[in-house]
Amino acid sequence: MISRRNIRVKVMQLLYMMDASETNAIKNPVSELQKQFDKSKELFVYLLYFLTEVARYAEADARHRAAKNLPSSADLNVNIKLAGNELLWQILESPSFIKSVEQDKPEQLLDRDLLKKVYNNLTETDEYKAYIAEQGRNKNQEKDIIRFIFTGLMLPNEDFISHLEELFNNWDDDAEMMDQLMLNYLQKPASYNLIPMISDDKWQFARSLLVTVTDKKEYLLDLIKPKLKNWDADRIAVLDMIIMQMGIVEFLYFETIPTKVTINEYIDLAKEYSTPQSGQFVNGILDNIHKDLLAEGKIDKVDFKQKS
Repeated sequence: MISRRNIRVKVMQLLYMMDASETNAIKNPVSELQKQFDKSKELFVYLLYFLTEVARYAEADARHRAAKNLPSSADLNVNIKLAGNELLWQILESPSFIKSVEQDKPEQLLDRDLLKKVYNNLTETDEYKAYIAEQGRNKNQEKDIIRFIFTGLMLPNEDFISHLEELFNNWDDDAEMMDQLMLNYLQKPASYNLIPMISDDKWQFARSLLVTVTDKKEYLLDLIKPKLKNWDADRIAVLDMIIMQMGIVEFLYFETIPTKVTINEYIDLAKEYSTPQSGQFVNGILDNIHKDLLAEGKIDKVDFKQKS
């Protein structure tokens, strides 16, 4: 479920943490990387659990209102269509979701008052009113309303984001990845396995990328520094240096990843996570080093399909 881009970001973030740690606080980088992925999984499961609880709250709301001493006609006729949403029940009946909830126990973190507020906000929206007004169930509408709860109500809600930040110290680092993973998951939940969230082959990629950058750091810097010309290596953004090292490692030691893919991936990471000029800078250095390594016969790529 986690993509190679997600993995590159995680490895980049950990390498940055290691560089910033003056006391070598991270003694076992591979173990730390696994912990980071475990934290991401817990965060994802909580987001998914909160989303399903918002959708299921329609039934709880109906029960509460019907139990009033003097319920009104509106209290006795709360629309519970959302609680039977087809996508909602695909998620709730997913074996990996059920097992993840058993393991991570997200219900212990749930803020019931916040949940109620999000649900009440939902019932006031035009999207919700149009959804419950429609007779029958349309697959696209079933998906749209669940996605809307996440993207239109949960993520823009400052109270909800503050709630996440209190519970998960990795929210700031993982926010973009969570957004992407959730939208992918909601498209076809049955095709994703949350246990584990990262497959064996992708974990091997993550581990190898981290270990190789760490082990080959001096060699990588020897390749980078001559290309800096008038730039002082110590004054270049730390993230830029890390991104270039990761790119060179993929050139040299990951034979099934095309060099063009590698360059494009790390240009995008530089643009998004470093300085405004970083994309162009990283592009120039990586392209230059790539040409040298190619001329020296040091890059040997194998077509993945042929290798398989």
